[in-house]
Amino acid sequence: MRVIGLAGWSGAGKTTLLARLIPELTARGLRVSTIKHAHHRFDVDTPGKDSWIHREAGAQQVLVSSANRWALMTELRGEAEPELRELLGRLSPVDLVLIEGFKRDRHPKIEVHRAANGKPWLHPEDPAILAVASDVPPPAELPRAALELPRAALDWAPLDDARAIADLVLRHAVDRAAW
Repeated sequence: MRVIGLAGWSGAGKTTLLARLIPELTARGLRVSTIKHAHHRFDVDTPGKDSWIHREAGAQQVLVSSANRWALMTELRGEAEPELRELLGRLSPVDLVLIEGFKRDRHPKIEVHRAANGKPWLHPEDPAILAVASDVPPPAELPRAALELPRAALDWAPLDDARAIADLVLRHAVDRAAW
């Protein structure tokens, strides 16, 4: 199983890009899964449904199954959030896992940058960023993180070119065990 992340500030277009990348990659014959990090409270369940009632009653895990899909919800109830490596271990085997968010983790990443956001580039401070998908090319000269050796220019693809970004994904994704 190979992994690569998409990291960027809110509003850069990570989710929109994933929605275009997944069909491009599956059309190439890959089985793709995703992991999304949420910085806020979220719920995938519907209040009042049986599974929601089970969780609200105190169940640690609730598994819902049908002929079309199954979902396992785990309540942390004060426990620490699982690390990315642990979450990866819970996925069924696939060819590629695309990770949205987790921008402070050290897995290999492609920076998603949108100039209109007015946010700074992430790659000068993150050596795990191996390529850039942006509506503008990254600056030729940006200071790198302190004490880091210089490295070659980052691969870049235009943010609206899903095919080129899929090529970046496949070029830079690494085996899960490699990091």
